[in-house]
Amino acid sequence: MSLPGSKSLTNRGLVLAALADGPSTLVRPLRARDTELMTGALRALGTQVDDAGTEWQVRPAPLRGPACVDCGLAGTVMRFAPAVAALADGAVHIDGDPRARARPMGQTIDTLRGLGVSVDDGGRRALPFTVRGTGAVSGGVVELDASTSSQFVSALLLAGPRYRDGVDVRHRGKPVPSQPHLAMSVSQLRLRGVAVDDSEPNRWVVSPGPIQALDCVVEPDLSNAAPFLAAALVTGGRVRVRDWPSHTDQAGDQLRHLLVAFGADVVRLESDVVVTGPRSLDGVSLDLHEVGELTPVVAALCALATAPSQLSGIAHLRGHETDRLAAVAREVDRLGGAVTEQPDGLRIDPQPLHAGRWHTYDDHRMAHAGAVIGLVVPGVQVADVATTGKTFPGFADVWLRAVG
Repeated sequence: MSLPGSKSLTNRGLVLAALADGPSTLVRPLRARDTELMTGALRALGTQVDDAGTEWQVRPAPLRGPACVDCGLAGTVMRFAPAVAALADGAVHIDGDPRARARPMGQTIDTLRGLGVSVDDGGRRALPFTVRGTGAVSGGVVELDASTSSQFVSALLLAGPRYRDGVDVRHRGKPVPSQPHLAMSVSQLRLRGVAVDDSEPNRWVVSPGPIQALDCVVEPDLSNAAPFLAAALVTGGRVRVRDWPSHTDQAGDQLRHLLVAFGADVVRLESDVVVTGPRSLDGVSLDLHEVGELTPVVAALCALATAPSQLSGIAHLRGHETDRLAAVAREVDRLGGAVTEQPDGLRIDPQPLHAGRWHTYDDHRMAHAGAVIGLVVPGVQVADVATTGKTFPGFADVWLRAVG
């Protein structure tokens, strides 16, 4: 099978292209709800985006308000757009889906205010709020606690070159999750000629200056490979994913190592990755702090394993599209499983599972997990599978073709 483009790379590429010193082209970007929301946000601020076909043209223009930005339920949009909106001349109102209003935004609001940006949030520290830009941001040192999401840091790094003094981001708190996403932000900046010093732990210094226009090819979204590779494991089958990058910052690349822990055979054949499932799944003990987005599918594998499993380092998932720890526990238990929520993870004791309805909570990763379980447990119905359109349009059709 082939995967659609990376959501994380597409949205970072769109933001940097909108702030660049000339037009850019994104080749084979992801066309999905999250990326459409990002193009909508940038257009609202004045950027020209031609997203016809498989090559998207982005032409920067002065950022301006008044404007309204719809974040939907896209974490990258609700964290990245405010840092960009701060550069606009005028008021930018930012809102999203009802579930988005429950996601943590206090760090975004606090850091912008610390940089001298006026933000009116009515004291909610959540969506909706209004960023009142003056056309410029002074930048400089900003301290924050990004222990709930690396996106708080990435947002400042991506917009930082356009701030007058750049930005010196210093994290204070528990370890930042999803480090591969931070590495991706840094590498994408450097590809465009921006100087970034990340030599000191928990500190990122972005120098002010132009962001060079860059035409780039977007890698396939490796996190979206998770349910398909998991299908090989739960059936003892074989899946070959085409065009797997040999070098990448994507968190999904860790699937090649995580699946081995369950007993899978994982090999690279030319530019592809091939996963062959074992006769049965081993129980595992995994720290998923750096790759939390893979947790729902990994948890589904644990529920179908032959021995108990422990997943740790994922307390931050309580603030994602839904409380993913509670959602996984509730849905596996609903099918007869036994999942224990812990402060930073899940203990999963495999039990015989039965038919039932698997709720998705507007969360594409939860839909992926339900599809994996439903592949081997008769009578599982995945509710609102269309929520996968967030990052994988047409997932259900691709899934049916893949599993026959």
